[in-house]
Amino acid sequence: MMATTHALFGVVLASAAAGVAPEFAPVALVAGVVGSVFPDFDLYAGHRRTLHFPVFYAVGALAAVGLALLVPFAATVALAVFLVGAAAHSAMDAFGGGLELKPWLAESERAVYDHYRGRWVAPRRWIRYDGAPEDLLLAVVFGAPMLLTYDGPVRAFVAALLVVSAGYALARKHLASLAERLVRYVPSGVRPHLPERFRDGSDPTPPAESGD
Repeated sequence: MMATTHALFGVVLASAAAGVAPEFAPVALVAGVVGSVFPDFDLYAGHRRTLHFPVFYAVGALAAVGLALLVPFAATVALAVFLVGAAAHSAMDAFGGGLELKPWLAESERAVYDHYRGRWVAPRRWIRYDGAPEDLLLAVVFGAPMLLTYDGPVRAFVAALLVVSAGYALARKHLASLAERLVRYVPSGVRPHLPERFRDGSDPTPPAESGD
């Protein structure tokens, strides 16, 4: 899924947290958005493996939510919302396409790495690829209610995310083709350090088992 879709989910998450503890609304908003996009900071360093922990984030989120309910401070609320966002991101990636430059070809069986079980989770492909029409629809489902919930800078932020989402969805397949062409001009000494999906379209990893 698009990073903007995850960010919009973070806004929804923050809105839910603010409904329970409105005094922590600002910190929940920041933690929700940052936590929901944080796993994708590994985009060029072991993507969907280095910072994606579908099981461990979930366990940590449960503990952090319990702590925030018992000891409701800004720090505990921020930690809880951050971990829930990161856990949701990791789980949502399993519902998308595989880890490949052109995921609409459905050639990769790697969606997200499960560190607990030590294997890749196979993609469900409910959202076929990041920037797919259904991905944009999900972004709108997350974002549209937030346009009515917030005003001022937050509403502008949500609107900007929706605009970027639409633009990326329109350009997604063209960007993949552009990346293929640009990689040819990367020096041979640098090319081995690029993520595998940019170096070739193959996926040597054996099929993953289904499951979370």
